[in-house]
Amino acid sequence: MTDPVLGELAPEQVRVRFAPSPTGSMHVGGIRTALFNWAFARHYGGTLVLRLEDTDTARSTEEAYHYAIDSLRWLGLDWDEGPEVGGPFGPYRQSERLDLYADIAARLLESGAAYHCFCSQEELDERREAARAAGRTPGYDGHCRALTDEQVATFRAEDREPVMRLRIPDRTITFDDLVRGEISFQPEHVPDFVLVRANGHPLYTLVNPVDDALMEITHVLRGEDLLSSTPRQIALYEALRSIGIGNGAPRFGHLPFVMGEGNRKLSKRDPGSGLDEYVERGFLPEGLLNYLALLGWSIADDRDVFTMDEMVEAFDIRRVNPNSARFDPKKCEAINASHLRQLPVDELTERLIPVLQRAGLLGETVTAEQRALLADAAPLVHERITSLGEAVPMLGFLFVPEDAFSIDPDDAAKVLSSDGLTVVKASHDALGAVTDWSTPAIEQALREALVEGMGLKPRHAFGPVRVAISGRRVSPPLFESLELLGRERSLARLQHAQDAQTR
Repeated sequence: MTDPVLGELAPEQVRVRFAPSPTGSMHVGGIRTALFNWAFARHYGGTLVLRLEDTDTARSTEEAYHYAIDSLRWLGLDWDEGPEVGGPFGPYRQSERLDLYADIAARLLESGAAYHCFCSQEELDERREAARAAGRTPGYDGHCRALTDEQVATFRAEDREPVMRLRIPDRTITFDDLVRGEISFQPEHVPDFVLVRANGHPLYTLVNPVDDALMEITHVLRGEDLLSSTPRQIALYEALRSIGIGNGAPRFGHLPFVMGEGNRKLSKRDPGSGLDEYVERGFLPEGLLNYLALLGWSIADDRDVFTMDEMVEAFDIRRVNPNSARFDPKKCEAINASHLRQLPVDELTERLIPVLQRAGLLGETVTAEQRALLADAAPLVHERITSLGEAVPMLGFLFVPEDAFSIDPDDAAKVLSSDGLTVVKASHDALGAVTDWSTPAIEQALREALVEGMGLKPRHAFGPVRVAISGRRVSPPLFESLELLGRERSLARLQHAQDAQTR
């Protein structure tokens, strides 16, 4: 029986590709596409090819190339063939394959599958407008399909440089989409399209299917926005096969749009759309990928949190919902928080180190004393943060040098009033008498002095102390924080708060 996804292929024969254009920050929609291709390949034990579509020389810089590679590395999405890995179908950067595209374009032209078109842009525009006025589909009308030698000579004499177009077959193009089922395009909606510009530069419409054919790609999972180009590419795959390149069209699966606010497609300009934001905020790669997997797919109806290994085992492209998926920043944070909670404390400690280093709280070399302090502090924020970046303001007071420590002015204005400073002085006096600098002893001393001695409610008693110690009204648990900060530094900060506010 033929498999509905694999056809006659063995699972290990599956070959998919992720082909980003290295022109800027990676978009969450593109990351989801990479994730689904990765999961598809890993599920079947097949091959994931990374191919860089960098023929746009104005935007595809070497810096952007390395950024794309580093982004995928950070996400943990590895590839089996491609840049920095190699493989039998390289090179894997389109900018290094231009001679190959020129050769194949010439062969398509020689076979009659493609032809030269000498129409000027003005002529094309005029005929499109005439087609609209007559109620016809305003695509290219095949004007240059059957030029005589005399007509070609006339155009050449006018110094017209032709583009190259593919000759689309005059029939309905139908394919079975793995996400959307059977889809058909009538020939009037698939006009002959340009493969090569007049200056000889190959377009995406040529190079993408050519690379798929040469790299023996069996399945193409990509965004819904590319659905309209699929019939054109199928026609090109068939033309390539006619000249001995490839085995025809791969299987397609078009993933749903990712929508943002106002039910609009999420764009690169929208907050939360770029990978850099999540790296800077300290999201876990597995947390972000988990959430992006939910944009169109689910591991089970009653489960949202899972590992990438679990996704690989369960992934079925036929379970992808064709309807648009809405990006929910709050749910993304919640999923990431769930992954944070599952980290063992020692691993959380290690993941916090680069975050604190980027914030300037730790140097390039982390001392044993700093690492030990962070290991003791990590449990205090483990249940309180949704991303690693939130630990910076929470734990910064422990690592900032005393001469650089400061109190948030807004928090000071709210808490360190004259009454608040009275509380700070009383806490300084009480803690000054503590010889066993431990959490229980610290708590007992403060409660006796502030709650029992001054008759304050805990919120009013400990708020000023928290601000004086951490510089903020929001911090890890107070008594544990005081223990970690140490007796000398704690007393110094309580004194500093009094001095600073009374100047």
